[in-house]
Amino acid sequence: MFFLAVSALVCSTNSAFAKAPDEKVDRKLRQLIAEAPDASVPVIISTSGDCAPLRTRLEARSQIRSHHPTIHAVTADVDVSDLGSLADLPCVNSISVDAPISAHQTLTQTSPPMTLDALRAAVGSDQNKYAGKSVGIALVDSGITNTPDLHDRIKAFYDFTRGGQQVAAFDDYGHGSHIAATIASTGKQNGGLYQGIVPAVNLIGLKVLDANGNGKTSDVINAIAFATANKSLLGIDVINLSLGHPIYESATTDPLVRAVEQAVRAGIVVVVSAGNFGTNPTTGLIGYAGITSPGNAPSAITVGAARTFGTVGRGDDVVAPYSSRGPSWYDGFAKPDVVAPGDRLVADTSNGTIYQQYPQLRVAALSGMSGIYVRLSGSSMATAVVTGVVAQLLDANRSILEANKTPMAPLNPYAVKAILQYTATPLANADVLAQGAGEINAPGAIALAQALDTTVSPWTVGPVTSSTTFGTETRLWSTNVVWGTGLVQSASADDIVWGTSDLWANNIVWGTNVVWGTNVVWGTNVVWGTNIVWSTNIVWGANVVWGTNIVWATNIVWSTGSVSGFLMMDGGTCTVLGCQ
Repeated sequence: MFFLAVSALVCSTNSAFAKAPDEKVDRKLRQLIAEAPDASVPVIISTSGDCAPLRTRLEARSQIRSHHPTIHAVTADVDVSDLGSLADLPCVNSISVDAPISAHQTLTQTSPPMTLDALRAAVGSDQNKYAGKSVGIALVDSGITNTPDLHDRIKAFYDFTRGGQQVAAFDDYGHGSHIAATIASTGKQNGGLYQGIVPAVNLIGLKVLDANGNGKTSDVINAIAFATANKSLLGIDVINLSLGHPIYESATTDPLVRAVEQAVRAGIVVVVSAGNFGTNPTTGLIGYAGITSPGNAPSAITVGAARTFGTVGRGDDVVAPYSSRGPSWYDGFAKPDVVAPGDRLVADTSNGTIYQQYPQLRVAALSGMSGIYVRLSGSSMATAVVTGVVAQLLDANRSILEANKTPMAPLNPYAVKAILQYTATPLANADVLAQGAGEINAPGAIALAQALDTTVSPWTVGPVTSSTTFGTETRLWSTNVVWGTGLVQSASADDIVWGTSDLWANNIVWGTNVVWGTNVVWGTNVVWGTNIVWSTNIVWGANVVWGTNIVWATNIVWSTGSVSGFLMMDGGTCTVLGCQ
């Protein structure tokens, strides 16, 4: 039996928050206390159940903007000078900034555009018949444009920039439509050239980003809570989060992470972008620890971007330089979990801000056909790819019959994540912090699902070939599962799936044949000194990923043990990074 850091999220108690008042306040707010004590700031205050003294104080000043009952929190506008007294309340567990949140696309001109038919071949989605029938995907983004390619797929639409109103689908930015098309476009307008990975899925649009691709963490939390509460009513199986904000606190107190973890525990697969903070914008040097929230959620499938150079074979694939590397700040979690093609993907968009302000990204419709298209890059796009593959896997799971002709037992989110990691194909010259288990492999994931016998407990896996052919290249599966700060390495397929219980959440039970590494990335998979140079090209610094101004430290001293103790700066620890 082995307990991961995720257990703290599943079983949070008051003892988990037994901190001094100033330690209840996240890093960004501590900075404001020092630099702007007279300012006002939007915050998310997490409590231990009902907190009458807090409610009385906030209601007296009409400061509350939003309630988040599922995570026992409220969003309020407060004076920075009041943060200390609010943190003094015993029923207040933590206070987090209501951080600005943004979409994860970037501009790149260094590789050829990839149309969606080429994308389907690159991830192997064209090697099976599963189109996502009956699978529901909640797209938490800038919206979805109601084009012929997407019209039949949009089943509901709610605008959380206006309090969650149900309205006609729209997208005034364009990012959400590109994500939606990558996942679900029917390709009606373009002869199937830009058909998505799963053109039969149902899309539920939850708009949280404005016309400039920006939003509020509190709105995203509300959208996730809505999707969780309405999972059965709207048929939501997957949430796609191609957005994020810098990590300002541990995952155990981060309200956005807590909302994600709750959705996963409710049975929803949550797919999250890693971020695009993989390189120093000034020097172009690769850096680490650029994962954004909620990509640090242990149970989420966190996705980095791969660059395929337009080929089906994977021999030339690399992790895109801009893709955020792990580990996650504070907790030292190994992220991302997998990577997927995310470079210059061409898909439908709306006539919104992206299309209007970046004409160089436009792609003309085919002769005699219609629609407006752009090519976008980023972990956002890669996340959409993985969401599509997840929908294929769920469709397969619901379609496959066991040997006795009974339906297969449903896959829970933890099993889905384990299957995707186990069947991923590792990229050459990339460490675990850059690629996780490797590049997403649709036919491999479905082959493993087909080999499951879910009529017994624990589940067993029949004969399965642990390799997949892409084009003319055959690639071995990773057969690794990365979770939190742990690694299951070279495991048998039987070791990663056991049944319908949430074995990957709290009190994780591993098969007796599983050999654990003591620290996921501090073993033989990462070559220290040759692949990673701990000098001027390292991302560690006092303000890593705080917006666009990444501070690159020069004198980084690593201990030989776990990174997690080195990164937990939440309690005022002084390290070589400085006193936090």
